[in-house]
Amino acid sequence: MKPKVSQPYRQIKGLGLDALFGDAPTTGESVAIDAIKLPQQQPRRYFDPQKLQQLVQSVKEHGILEPLLVRRLSDGVYELVAGERRYRAALEVGLTEVPVVVRQLSDEEALQLALIENLHREDLNPVEETEGILQLIALKLSQPTTAVIKILHRMQNETEGKVTHNVMGNVEAQVVQDIFTGLGLMTWESFVKNRLPLLNLPEEVMEALRQGQIAYTKAQAIARVKDPESRLALLDAAIQEDLSLSQIKERIKADQKAPELPPLKKQMDATYRRLQKAKFWEDPKKRSRLEALLEEMEAILGEE
Repeated sequence: MKPKVSQPYRQIKGLGLDALFGDAPTTGESVAIDAIKLPQQQPRRYFDPQKLQQLVQSVKEHGILEPLLVRRLSDGVYELVAGERRYRAALEVGLTEVPVVVRQLSDEEALQLALIENLHREDLNPVEETEGILQLIALKLSQPTTAVIKILHRMQNETEGKVTHNVMGNVEAQVVQDIFTGLGLMTWESFVKNRLPLLNLPEEVMEALRQGQIAYTKAQAIARVKDPESRLALLDAAIQEDLSLSQIKERIKADQKAPELPPLKKQMDATYRRLQKAKFWEDPKKRSRLEALLEEMEAILGEE
């Protein structure tokens, strides 16, 4: 997987990374992989298993082509700043040493660089991209992400004429605009309108989005279904049948017009779907209880 920028460790326009690195040349060396520790604050939490296996195969054939970025914590101990996918692949392959670029970075500088490097990877999912951008703004403004979200909403309200005080003219707004210009991924207006709502998605829709099972436009449409069971059924269908956005909207529209099922019928349908996923047969005690319940149901049906 090629990065979106060719030199993630040297310069990303507008974000001041040259100020972190100065004019020091980027030189590499090799260190023992067991001397590298993962940071406590991980900008990225989900890695596509299939793509990671593709990288593992590449490392087996060609080795690590792009060095990891690390910082020295103490003699012989390093912390990974950027390149966790390559680090994981190297571990799986069984490499004892990996090529690295060592930089002297503070905690804040390391986190900032890790966030920026991740945001310029093509396989980052929309949820983590949204969270990463918020973390980066929070870091720049020295404020919690909850405060950053309020600033973004105030900026949006002013742009739409909903407030009269001048938010757009203050330093915080300028920092926000500079970050989005530097990243070059989207405008701050698009981020507020299309990405911030992703953080309020129902849990099951959020997880599907994190795992790359569904596009964020489809996730937003499915999230509008209020009934939890209907929403879960639509989500499963969207993933299994690879439904398009228009097909998802058509199903939502059809469900809205469909006659309401009796409460017991809806409950039985929902229970059946849960049973399929729960794999009760793998637990002897639960399987025995389920068999007894099924016998009762068969007896009831036999009375008709």
